[in-house]
Amino acid sequence: MDTPALLRLLGDEARLRLLRMLSREALNVSELTGILGLAQSGVSRHLGLLREAGLVAEERSGAFTWYRLAPAVTDAADARAGLWSWLAGEFSRATPAMDADDARLAEVRRLRQESFAQHGTGERRQLVPGRSWAAWARAIGLLLPPMDVVDLGCGEGYLTIEAARWARRVVAIDRSRDVLARAAALAKRRKVTNITWKRGDLERAPVKDASADLVLLSQALHHADEPAHVLAEASRVLRPGGRVLILDLRAHAEEWVRAKLGDRWLGFTDQRLRALVEAAGFQDVVVRVGARRSEDPFTVLIAAGTR
Repeated sequence: MDTPALLRLLGDEARLRLLRMLSREALNVSELTGILGLAQSGVSRHLGLLREAGLVAEERSGAFTWYRLAPAVTDAADARAGLWSWLAGEFSRATPAMDADDARLAEVRRLRQESFAQHGTGERRQLVPGRSWAAWARAIGLLLPPMDVVDLGCGEGYLTIEAARWARRVVAIDRSRDVLARAAALAKRRKVTNITWKRGDLERAPVKDASADLVLLSQALHHADEPAHVLAEASRVLRPGGRVLILDLRAHAEEWVRAKLGDRWLGFTDQRLRALVEAAGFQDVVVRVGARRSEDPFTVLIAAGTR
């Protein structure tokens, strides 16, 4: 590719972001789609152009195709070494957009670690075939008695469907009609039939008083205008002795999530989350760290209380 064509190729912000991510990690199309927030078709098109230009290498492993920065690009003997030196300098600058991409890359790495079940460090690191946190969650669910569950802020329905495997019935609520449609379609594909999908506001949940044994709030509180009102609703719909289970983010400084993800709150401190749950009338409140990695800007808190 001649120099003018190469410079035109690199004049696209999305392609520069792709190159920056691939200089840090080999990634597949699905992971890149999540990091960049672009349509999968767009990511594939950009990757094709970069591959044709010799900037990106492709390799297949198992069920995935992985992309990485072509080794020749960083070779000092390559004609493009000077260009890469300049790009590397630009990629090292800290900007809000780059920080956001890095945070999402850290989340991809966390999900990989959990999915691949790699444990230990150095020579003691082990790959354990068949070990799955999802499978463990389902196994523990078998120990629970049948119960009526309300999932407030169910989103795409992944947790809802997992809960339905051991619950008597689940009422799943979200304010987005499109999100609910996708969640219901996923449940249908997985042949899960004990879920009722309802569109509604978490602060005025369309659920009867004292009709549930468990309320789930997974990554929902930081999207609420008034988290205290949501927890009050959780208390209202629970039967005496019912429990609320919360997964949310610990307080962080990633401002980009407000515009990109619609977050209203940048997480909660442990003390703030405990105070919110107790103020809603819950007792025996527990707040703990659910997931944390040193290079990840997001820490997941889990909290529970009894009505």
